Amino acid sequence: MQFIPAELARSVLDAAPDAMIVIDAAGAIVFANRQVATLFGFTHAQLTGMRVEQLMPERFRVPHVALRQGYSRAPRLRPMGPNLTLFGRRQDGSEFPVEISLSPVDPERTLIAAAIRDVTDRKHVEAQLRVAREVADEQRDSADRANQAKSRFLATASHDLRQPLQTLALLNGALRRIVSNADAAEVLAQQEQAIAAMARLMNALLDISKLESGAVKPVVSDFEPGALLEGLRGEFASVAESKGLALRVEAADGTVRSDPALIEQILKNLISNAIKYTPRGQVLLRAARSNDGVRIEVHDTGIGIPADQLAYIYDEFFQVGVPVNSSRDGYGLGLSIVQRLVKLLELRIEVTSELGRGSVFSLLLPAGGAAPAATAASAATPSALTAPLRSRPRVLLVEDDASVRDATRMLLRVEGYRVTAVASLAEALHSVRQEGVPELLITDYHLAEGELGTQVIAALRAQTGTELKAVLITGDTSAIIKELAADPHLRITSKPVNAEELLELLRNSWGSDWPTRG
Repeated sequence: MQFIPAELARSVLDAAPDAMIVIDAAGAIVFANRQVATLFGFTHAQLTGMRVEQLMPERFRVPHVALRQGYSRAPRLRPMGPNLTLFGRRQDGSEFPVEISLSPVDPERTLIAAAIRDVTDRKHVEAQLRVAREVADEQRDSADRANQAKSRFLATASHDLRQPLQTLALLNGALRRIVSNADAAEVLAQQEQAIAAMARLMNALLDISKLESGAVKPVVSDFEPGALLEGLRGEFASVAESKGLALRVEAADGTVRSDPALIEQILKNLISNAIKYTPRGQVLLRAARSNDGVRIEVHDTGIGIPADQLAYIYDEFFQVGVPVNSSRDGYGLGLSIVQRLVKLLELRIEVTSELGRGSVFSLLLPAGGAAPAATAASAATPSALTAPLRSRPRVLLVEDDASVRDATRMLLRVEGYRVTAVASLAEALHSVRQEGVPELLITDYHLAEGELGTQVIAALRAQTGTELKAVLITGDTSAIIKELAADPHLRITSKPVNAEELLELLRNSWGSDWPTRG
């Protein structure tokens, strides 16, 4: 065997990046390379013969003796003190974190080699990462708490902000039916317009806040876009006609897959914008099949959008051709809501426009894979909705807000309805026991003490043993509300509902024999 010269061996060990020592059975250092002197601050002469325990803090010295002796009895290549945090101690008393690997050199003489690495920099980085993770966890927790608080605020705002508007709208409707003076009627008409404008702005701002907070969750299903477009035609036909515009629909067969309620909201905003910015001509809703699914388009023959403004049309409060601080028709929030909904649904919207000739907004929806679920309208039999009722029907109104309750009761009484108004489920049950079963129940969704309008409906139906017809009035737009639409004996309307909308809902849904005046 050819032995490596001692000087060459020392040179090799001195060139090693880690501090390396060799100790004997008694723990005395018999060899130390140059890195040991640099790392611990001792001279080579001081290191030779020194007990290895002198290179560690005092708190480790006694336990280390037992560990070293145990290793001497069963020497093998391994890290020292796995899962322990080890430290070295310099001559000046300062400490630093280390990693140590042990290896038997001469089992007969019980010589052990130890490689010692200063891990100060790595431990510093680990500490920084740990702090960063803790900060991130705190921020995540804080963000979660903020989102929960925002969700609670939005739920409260959706209810509480709508309540005074609801009251104003219903009182306005009642007054317009009582007042005969022309000047007073004009004042009430202007008031109605102001209330409607406030309601549109509040609804738009709440919609944006809900989308930003993540409170809106898509409920995806297969549905027929043709049926959706026909429903929109019915909703917007009178609005278009009032401006002298034609509203046309061209629908393709088949189904698409998305959230029908959110798609409807997107299209409502697009159609509303199209009608607003089209002084003459027409608005066309078209659904056409493509290789990727179904493309729904909203065409108009309106004023068009200048090319240099296309990049800004989705910004809040931006309106084409409307200078800042000038009189506005609307608030420029519709397309901002559209953009957020499109992003939420992971869809794509495109726009092309020619100044003076009109615009086209296109929304591509993936094709559906199954027959669409029956809608509430198709599920209900005509007799369930239009069965004639005796004159002057009695209505049970459940509303915890006194101002809204009184305004609704006044409006319905002016229209000839017999109304019993209560504030809670218990009062509603008591009313039924005392006065019998009403022809119609009208209830708010969120009542006091955590009660829900759905609980009122279920309890009264159970007590009377009838499929009591009900109107649910709510500012809630969650998926739970959407699921209730399958009940053929229930109609749902969103706050703030004005007098005309509420009365029209009662007339259209429960028979033309219901009176319009006493």
